[in-house]
Amino acid sequence: MNTIFNNKVAIVTGGSFGIGRATAIAFARQGASVVIADCVEDLNRETLQQIEADGGKATFIKCDVSKASDIEAMIDKTISMYGRLDFAFNNAGIEGVAATTQQCTQENWERTLAVNLTGVWLCMKHELSHMLQQGSGAIVNCASVAGLVGFPSLPAYVASKHGVIGLTKTAALEYAKWGIRVNAVCPGVIKTPMIDRFTGNNKQAEQQFVDMEPVGRMGEPAEVAAAVIWLCSDAASFVTGVALPVDGGWISQ
Repeated sequence: MNTIFNNKVAIVTGGSFGIGRATAIAFARQGASVVIADCVEDLNRETLQQIEADGGKATFIKCDVSKASDIEAMIDKTISMYGRLDFAFNNAGIEGVAATTQQCTQENWERTLAVNLTGVWLCMKHELSHMLQQGSGAIVNCASVAGLVGFPSLPAYVASKHGVIGLTKTAALEYAKWGIRVNAVCPGVIKTPMIDRFTGNNKQAEQQFVDMEPVGRMGEPAEVAAAVIWLCSDAASFVTGVALPVDGGWISQ
């Protein structure tokens, strides 16, 4: 286990599966104590078990990021347990229901934005309070390539991820002189349960996504996690307000 984050504390929302799980494990492998926050508790607690098997420290806290009370309680418990908060990966998100702008229901619109955008804002609101007291911290928000370009039939998801990038840039400017950096990662097609739901595990549908990737494959959650770790590290000390594509070249086409 490396120790660049020794004695540091990280929160990962949506940490039970996919990119969140990979990032929680990556933080722990760098020596951080990790809070795995998710509205869905993996019954086998695989994220927590893997971190502990590697000799790391982690805690699971159930949290629905669309609820301010859940977020406040989660962060208060983090501070109570660990005494500080150094890093946050605001990753929790949903894809919503595929539909054109005209066919998108208000229910789908409101739920998708509540989790993907309002949830990120609420997390940052409470994370920043503690980071300001410390005079340091790094936040990474999970946007998407859908935050950089449009995608038909995903109006709520695309709007939410564009919003995450705008929120990230605004917060980065607001807190740049307070020792707090705020960035975003923009994953392309990553092999996660979300992609499995989107494609229905249909091999032809999966291949269509692969064919659109210049590198000729889907990304792995660990590849996004590596970008998050770098953005939180001192190696990225002069990087803030960035929306970093981790997309195999998708938006360069």
